[in-house]
Amino acid sequence: MRVAVISDIHGNLAALEAVLADVQARSADIVVNLGDTLSGPLLPAECADRLMPLNLPTIRGNHERQLTALCPEEMGLSDRYTISCLEPHHRSWIARLPPTLSPQPDVLMVHGTPRSDIEYWLETVSENGLRPASMEEIVSRTGTSQASLFLCGHTHLARVVRLDDVRTVVNPGSVGLPAYQDEHPFPHRVQSGSPHARYAIVEKQSGGWSAELIALPYDWESMAAIAEARNRLDWAEALRTGL
Repeated sequence: MRVAVISDIHGNLAALEAVLADVQARSADIVVNLGDTLSGPLLPAECADRLMPLNLPTIRGNHERQLTALCPEEMGLSDRYTISCLEPHHRSWIARLPPTLSPQPDVLMVHGTPRSDIEYWLETVSENGLRPASMEEIVSRTGTSQASLFLCGHTHLARVVRLDDVRTVVNPGSVGLPAYQDEHPFPHRVQSGSPHARYAIVEKQSGGWSAELIALPYDWESMAAIAEARNRLDWAEALRTGL
C-alpha cells in the first residue's frame, strides 16, 4: 500500500492543490493528514471546504486544539484570524478530529509525538537553538505503541529516521508553511530552506517501510501576496523563501 502523508497545510490552498494533484499522478492508495490544517492568514475556510468532502483520515494538530479550546482573545494572530473565517460546519469538523489515529494496525499518526501535540519528535530545542534529535531522544519519545511506522508533523521539517529495530519515523514536512518562529520551549526559528510544498509517500516493503520525501513548486507568490495584504510580513517572507 502506498500512503501519501500530508501535514501542516496552514490554510495554503495553492500548495494543497499542488500536492493533491501530485498524489493523484503518483497513484497513492490513501492520503492521511497529520493536522495544523487551517491556521494562518491565508485561506482557512477554502482549505476546509476542499478537504472535508475527501474524508481523509485526519488528526488534529495543536492549532486545531487551540481553535476549539480557546476564546479568540486568548489566541495568537493566526488562530484568531482563522476562527473569524470559519463557519459552524467547519468548526464542527475540526472539533471531531482525534489527536491520534491508526489507519492500519501497524501505523500511528500523531501531530507532534504520541504524548504531546507540541513536542518535536525528530528535533530538539535547547537554549542554543534547534538541532536534530539524538537516537536516544527519538526512541524515548515513541511511547508504548507497537506500530512499525510513526507519522508525525509539527516541525515542518521533512525527515525519515529508522530506529535500531524495524520501526520508522517519518515527518513529511509542511505542505503550506516552510518556515516559522516559535517561543516554546525556547525561542527558535525553523527553516526548510526553500518555498516548496512538501509531503511524503510511504510504502511497506519486505525489509520495512520506505519513504520518499517530495518537494513541489507551486504559485507561492500568490499566497505570499495574501499574507502581505493581511499585514503578515513574517508569513510572506517565509512563503517566498523558506527562511
